[in-house]
Amino acid sequence: MRSSLPKVLHPLCGRPLIAWPIQAARDAGAGKVVVVDGPKRRLADHLPEDVEVAVQAEPKGTGDAVAAAAGAIADDATVVVLVGDVPLVDAETLTGLVKAHEESGAAATMLTAELEDPTGYGRVVRDAEGQVERVVETKAGGDATEAELAIREVNTGILAFDGAALKEALGKLEAANSQGELFLPDVLPRLKEAGREIGAHVAADAAVTLGINDRADLARVRAIAQERINLAHMRAGVTIVDPGSAHIDVGVTIGADTVIEPGCVIRGATTIGEGATIGPFTTLIDAEVGDEANVLRAHLHRARVHARTNIGPFAYLRPDAVLHEGAKAGTFVEIKNSTIGKGTKVPHLSYIGDADVGEGTNIGAGNITANYDGRKKHRTTIGDRVRTSVDTSFVAPVTVGDDAYTGAGSVINEDVPEGALGIARQRQSNIEVYAERVSRRER
Repeated sequence: MRSSLPKVLHPLCGRPLIAWPIQAARDAGAGKVVVVDGPKRRLADHLPEDVEVAVQAEPKGTGDAVAAAAGAIADDATVVVLVGDVPLVDAETLTGLVKAHEESGAAATMLTAELEDPTGYGRVVRDAEGQVERVVETKAGGDATEAELAIREVNTGILAFDGAALKEALGKLEAANSQGELFLPDVLPRLKEAGREIGAHVAADAAVTLGINDRADLARVRAIAQERINLAHMRAGVTIVDPGSAHIDVGVTIGADTVIEPGCVIRGATTIGEGATIGPFTTLIDAEVGDEANVLRAHLHRARVHARTNIGPFAYLRPDAVLHEGAKAGTFVEIKNSTIGKGTKVPHLSYIGDADVGEGTNIGAGNITANYDGRKKHRTTIGDRVRTSVDTSFVAPVTVGDDAYTGAGSVINEDVPEGALGIARQRQSNIEVYAERVSRRER
């Protein structure tokens, strides 16, 4: 990956790579999930709490990695070995593998796939009766013959084992390859030598077995994962106008009859209600959008907008911005850590930070809450049915009562009582024939 970040922590549609096979295992009904980490335990902080961690002291191959987790393997259990950089594997594939394994009575069952281009994958070698003999690695020159390289059936790295048989075979592994590593597939000949059967279950969809070795692979897999995410939403009643330009994370929830316009990016744990319109060119990150809301060319990060709100275009709602039903945040409006009441409008060119605004209020163009005194943040409170004029600044902490007004261009640094008009500006004075004076000076 040419990265300081461990490969399996690279993000894929809202999850690190390692989280995808973990979720697949859970969805398939795994009773225990064990992740093999390195001695620096760089994965530990990114795993669910109920996942066990085994430590591989040195990077000595996949067989050594599984051996590091041997203490977590029960003799009478079916053990499925997954690969952290094969994220598209799904519960259906794993369920099919386990069923085939348990019905066959084999000691081990491989998940295989037939690829048009098997370069880099271990080849599955079968005997004359079609039974699996062994897997030949092809990572380095000399590991495989020309005939073996011509085989298109590959080992996906995903295998099901009988627990006791696996542990016994792991103890017999030898590093008989150019890398000097212990390869997990090498347990298969050991099991055959012991008179045990080796099975193979061919994946119905080869895409679920795609591995990631570099960022080009990651982009290819991301395209497939994104297509599947978008397809699931569309089949659940969501209109995605241009699926190719909609980037939607796997954890996003979208209600029926919502329309996602082109160019939208919807990340994290975002939830969108029913009948909403999102975009075009909107970004939502860990946001909550209510039913029938309209969000146009806006950026929402950890903000909550309730039903029938109107956002944008070019609005920026920052963390803890909350807009209640029917509220509006219009063009070039920024709101953070503030509550905007039901039906209240902030139409354009305003910054509302650390404020509580009541219901039915109208905030004029160019209004600012001056919330920071250089040391601390302070809140502004604006009541119900308030009408603020253009270019009003509120110097917090300050309160404006219900039904109050402010005059255009005012700097409000004292409370405005209920129903009052607050004006805080110097009176205008006109200098007569000023233009004539300037003209004489310039001659």
